[in-house]
Amino acid sequence: MSWWREAVVYQIYVRSFADGDGDGVGDLAGVRRRLPHLVDLGVDAIWLTPFYPSPMADGGYDVSDYCDVDPLFGELADFDALLEQAHAAGLRVLADIVPNHTSDAHPWFAEALAAAPGEVARDRYLFRDGRGASGELPPNDWESVFGGPAWTRLPDGQWYLHLFSPEQPDLNWRNPQVRAEFQKVLEFWLDRGVDGFRIDVAHGMIKHPDLPDTGLDEQISLLGKGDLPYFDQDEVHEIYRDWRRLLDSYSGGRIGVAEAWASTSERLARYVRPDELHQAFNFALLEAPWSAAEFGSVVAESLATTAQVGATTTWVLGNHDVRRPVTRYGGGEIGHARARAAALLSFALPGSVYVYQGEELGLPEVLDLPDEARQDPIWHRSGGADLGRDGCRVPMPWSGGEPPYGFSAGPGWLPAPREWAGMTVAAQSGSAGSVLSTYREALALRREHPALGDGELSWLPAPEGVLAFSREPGFTCATNFGDAPVSLDLPGELLARSDGAGEWTGELPPSTTVWLGA
Repeated sequence: MSWWREAVVYQIYVRSFADGDGDGVGDLAGVRRRLPHLVDLGVDAIWLTPFYPSPMADGGYDVSDYCDVDPLFGELADFDALLEQAHAAGLRVLADIVPNHTSDAHPWFAEALAAAPGEVARDRYLFRDGRGASGELPPNDWESVFGGPAWTRLPDGQWYLHLFSPEQPDLNWRNPQVRAEFQKVLEFWLDRGVDGFRIDVAHGMIKHPDLPDTGLDEQISLLGKGDLPYFDQDEVHEIYRDWRRLLDSYSGGRIGVAEAWASTSERLARYVRPDELHQAFNFALLEAPWSAAEFGSVVAESLATTAQVGATTTWVLGNHDVRRPVTRYGGGEIGHARARAAALLSFALPGSVYVYQGEELGLPEVLDLPDEARQDPIWHRSGGADLGRDGCRVPMPWSGGEPPYGFSAGPGWLPAPREWAGMTVAAQSGSAGSVLSTYREALALRREHPALGDGELSWLPAPEGVLAFSREPGFTCATNFGDAPVSLDLPGELLARSDGAGEWTGELPPSTTVWLGA
């Protein structure tokens, strides 16, 4: 069995996980110190968000050097020590690679700015002349994911493309030098021992060669729902076939994981064909509203389409770019109950699971951050109209009754709410019915039970508002998406409940998932 087909992967947003040097920003030393928490949680691998040298215009997703560690996070020796300690603890390590764009502080972009229009140095990026009588209009109508136009004009009159912030110029992946350079970058980290890569904006590296207008407003609303000339172009798969050959040349099951948005599940499945990547994030479950019909449809379609290419599905409820599940599902008690139920449901599905740090504590989105504390470029580029992603990036609460709850010796880079005192790792570790205890128990069962992990499921008849399925041998999962309790006649003894209760009478409360075993 290939390990990734049923792995539980824990996403670490390095800036917000644990601070080892007291400067208020998470770092690699902090991750090392907190590895026992991940072992106790029961995950199989960790995914580290970018820790490379960066001006931090977008939290490290603007890379100026792909083969080093930013001093904010430590140095290469800290990464090597983390890798060694994680492997010794039985944890695999995935690094986050950012190939769609560099930082504007990258040496390549400095060379491009120093070059004249049409010179070779500019061909590594996407420079174009503007439209209008004197080139004063952008080359096309493409919009930045972060808001506003996707083009910035230089003093010499040319424009450069940035699908994200102006500090993140897009690379030209039709340039052989770009492809060769990233081959070397992957080799650098593979040689150090990483177990694979999460590939940022994996759907965006190839743009339509004609750079045509879309004719659309609010283009980002079509991400994952419609066709855009700068996302999910067929030619991108040539890159991943090259990368797959490289990954397969290393021993130990090194993998590639695509952060890919596609208009259909069939197009998403193309990223995980046998000669391409090993996994692709399945955002469909994350985007599904709280509904038995919606969740059931996503699960059925996802399993069917990935099976066509011999791959497994990943189940993702949150990450560093979206609102936390507790808040997304309604907030308060109802949001907490639904988030716990959705997590237990996802752990029971065939395939691999991703857990974003803090989900195991039931953390909500922090919506009332002070304006002066916010750092997300979405917040700034929208003039404050869009709160951005800082609310799901507030540092992890570890212990104590006051912020920053053991995250750092000093204040964290984002302030944690005072309401989190009872939600720390320390506070929940001693509570049998806590979210953390439920996660630990469920993930331990997932590892031990022969029916869980990779494989298949069979849907069971269930009342309206309830999803129920069985997995062989001897496992049943049921989730009540409704607002009232339902009576279920299901076989087996209680294995786990998302609400932390310790008995099963046949009545399933609302917003609750139950596991039963023969």
